[in-house]
Amino acid sequence: KQLSGVGVGAIVFAVVAKIDAELWRKYAWHLMGCAIVGMLLTVLPFTRSIAPPILGARRFLFGGSIQPSEFAKLAVVIWTSMLVVKKGDQMRRFSKGMLPIAVVIGALGIMAALEPDLSVVLFFGLQMGVIVFAAGGRIGHFVLLGVLGTPLLWKEAQRLQYVMERLLGFADAASVAHATVNYQLKQSLIAVGSGGFFGVGFGEGRQQNFFLPLSYDDCIGSNIGEEWGFVGLAGVTVLYATWGWLGFRIAKKASTQFQQLVALGLTVMMLVTAYLHLGVVTGLLPTTGLTLPFISYGRSNLILSMVATGILVNIGSTRERLLGLGATNPLARSPRRG
Repeated sequence: KQLSGVGVGAIVFAVVAKIDAELWRKYAWHLMGCAIVGMLLTVLPFTRSIAPPILGARRFLFGGSIQPSEFAKLAVVIWTSMLVVKKGDQMRRFSKGMLPIAVVIGALGIMAALEPDLSVVLFFGLQMGVIVFAAGGRIGHFVLLGVLGTPLLWKEAQRLQYVMERLLGFADAASVAHATVNYQLKQSLIAVGSGGFFGVGFGEGRQQNFFLPLSYDDCIGSNIGEEWGFVGLAGVTVLYATWGWLGFRIAKKASTQFQQLVALGLTVMMLVTAYLHLGVVTGLLPTTGLTLPFISYGRSNLILSMVATGILVNIGSTRERLLGLGATNPLARSPRRG
């Protein structure tokens, strides 16, 4: 199954890398509409036949083949970038700028909370916040949204008992009372600690033998730490840092504001996902269900990662082509002759 995701992802990457990034602006509303429909299908009571509960949550369609929230992340970046550029100076007014964006993203967040998947709710908010802030959003608007949204998030966290258990368990990891909720964290730390500096060898890890839950997905970083050691985790960290540096560089030099915001949003999306995952498996952050881009099992996330990379490649190559045309065109460097 993962190989099929690699094949589809490679094809999609090749196609997206050739599509003019400005076209995403034209179809931003279409993407957001598809994201809302996909998220709705996971929470409606009469869609259980195509979105059955898996591990206590309805986050997938068709038996786990599609995860709508992954593609919704792409929609949030493109749609928010489009609307911010379209509104321009209106973003300085809360009622005309921040509020309409927050309402739509909030609707996506509500559907994610109903799955339930509170980490995705926070992720949507982070994506929106980064793009709006980069476009010149006012700090006061973020403070106001925080004041309004914090009680709702706290109430939702209390309703979802597992969220509170994870937070309390992380705060008191050594407590016997939280031994069950911290089981995954404990096994993850055993895996990483067993790896030492160079690891126990590829395929030789013991935690993958049903000791560590979801060792192929949410905890794949633990397996890397066990089998490849500190060197392996450090290498993965550097690779993501390099990917992020290239993404930020492309964003800084993008030819239009829309492309700049899209490149920024996609880079932040990938980096936050990667480093949150690595932080969780090394015990630096509370347990959450975020995958490791390009590595974790899951075709939806793999294809999303390839799409994001393809868009960044197109934005970067478009600018290079424009510079190349300017460098070879004599009229671009000399005054027009009458």
